[in-house]
Amino acid sequence: MTKDIYSKIWDLDVFYKGGSDSKEFLEHLFQTGEHIKQFSNKVQMYQPFNGKNDQSFVLELIKLYERIVKKVRQAGAFVSCLEAQNIKDKQANTLRGKVMELSASFQNALTIFDGKISAYDDEQWNKLLQGEGLTELIFVLTERRMQAKNKLGEEEEMLINKLSIDGYHGWSQMYDTIVSSIQIPLEENNQTYYLSVGQAANKFSDSDRNVRKAVFSAWEKAWEDKSALIAKTLNHLSGFRLNVYEKRGWHNILKEPLEMNRMREKTLQTMWKVISSNKEPFKRFLERKAKLLGVEKLNWYDLDAPIGNALGKMNYQEGAAFILKQFSLFGEEMKAFAQKAFTDRWIEAEDRKGKRPGGFHTYFPESGQSRIFMTYSGTTSNVSTLAHELGHGFHTYAMRDIHTLNRNYAMNVAETASTFAETIVSDAAVKAASNKQEKIVLLEGKIQNSIALLMNIHARFLFETNFYEERKKGIVSEVKLNEIMVQAQKEAYGDALNTYHPTFWASKLHFYITGVPFYNFPYTFGYLFSLGIYVQAQKDGIGYEKKYMALLKDTASMTVEELAKKHLAVNLAEEVFWQNAIQLCIDDVEEFLELTK
Repeated sequence: MTKDIYSKIWDLDVFYKGGSDSKEFLEHLFQTGEHIKQFSNKVQMYQPFNGKNDQSFVLELIKLYERIVKKVRQAGAFVSCLEAQNIKDKQANTLRGKVMELSASFQNALTIFDGKISAYDDEQWNKLLQGEGLTELIFVLTERRMQAKNKLGEEEEMLINKLSIDGYHGWSQMYDTIVSSIQIPLEENNQTYYLSVGQAANKFSDSDRNVRKAVFSAWEKAWEDKSALIAKTLNHLSGFRLNVYEKRGWHNILKEPLEMNRMREKTLQTMWKVISSNKEPFKRFLERKAKLLGVEKLNWYDLDAPIGNALGKMNYQEGAAFILKQFSLFGEEMKAFAQKAFTDRWIEAEDRKGKRPGGFHTYFPESGQSRIFMTYSGTTSNVSTLAHELGHGFHTYAMRDIHTLNRNYAMNVAETASTFAETIVSDAAVKAASNKQEKIVLLEGKIQNSIALLMNIHARFLFETNFYEERKKGIVSEVKLNEIMVQAQKEAYGDALNTYHPTFWASKLHFYITGVPFYNFPYTFGYLFSLGIYVQAQKDGIGYEKKYMALLKDTASMTVEELAKKHLAVNLAEEVFWQNAIQLCIDDVEEFLELTK
């Protein structure tokens, strides 16, 4: 028996020893608070229109701003890791509250800063930014100035920031608390085992349909039992958001998420239009999969079911080796980054109870290190998730040498980098398949990703859009939430399933994340945008890694339309780009249908 090369448990002590009881971390929080006070005092002193003194004073503020950003993000990353590795860590929840208070204080100071820079007219502003150390920040600082002009006055925005701790973000924390109490029962060998939400979710890719059905039944019941509490949580969270929007005069619910993702509504509409007009091939795939599984029509719990065992399961060591091999075929820097992540224990992958569901990547800017969280049980889906999160990590690695304020990339381009890495692994695996059955299994895995991003995410977008319209009228009951969700799923999946998941609105964390409203369409954008990049990478062959890294470096300092034009020479408002990207997914479906007919 060979010894494991890579640990499945991450190292957090390298940041602050002692976990949630770390004295070093408390000192970090204290120092962060002191820096925020210093920044706040300097911002209060800042009086625009002082000629040359403005440039030097603003540059001094920017340097302190950058330092605080690193400290706050470092703290947030550490607490996120603590909460994820043990959902019953009460001290971690307390620390989360402290970080949120610091973040709110910082946001208040930034609100004052934004108000002052918005006082300049365009000519004065452009002149100010010609100062040394400021020209590289023209995009991000101008973005802050323009957004400030669209918000309320300084005092009102500061009040919103303060009230949001308990009245907005607090509801997101409430959701986490509810989920931490949920256990999913599973009967095996005449014994009842209780699974965490994360462990239960992995069972939906079990090869035994009876297991999937039993877990889904228990899963639905668990969420139904908590649906009244979760519905109240979602209603109050969304109510706060809608009230703020109304006060600011924002009538389009997509205004904030589109601005945060630096994209135009026309781009989003064009993307969904192309997706909606290309559902038929994916419906045929679902029909074929049903036949391969021996059922007339797929149920929701069949969506992630494997159709064969050609690959069996990959243990963690095998999964790591597989990813490293495929990354090496794209570029040495991507492989080197992933190698370091595995070797230096940047990844938490152990399959154990008490962990948060899902997976994520987070970055510790003061330490220059990433951390990746997931629960690895050996499925091909787990391998894809691991590659996906490593893609996020490579994104931060590519931007390591640029100004901190130019690294704040939006979610849609974040998902571009992660999905690109995932595509490298999945596509290379299909091409390297040793036989027909293995190729079928690997192709199915790729298409499942397409189903998730073009149908599941579409359902989330439709649900959230319709939910907010209902919420404007008043509180939405859990019964109505179920109805809206099933309606959205039927439309998104082209009515191709036998049963749906009514309580998906309760079980999906993404609806409760306050930092990013409409935490759905950026995934689909990132997926299709990454495919467009992948097409270019295939044309260029070896050496494209440098061009790809150049694109990643620009992801936080221009709009996605500008990014696409500069690096891919395409117009995202035109259907042709999206059609070409989705065609790659359709090609996979056609090949799968041919191999399985």
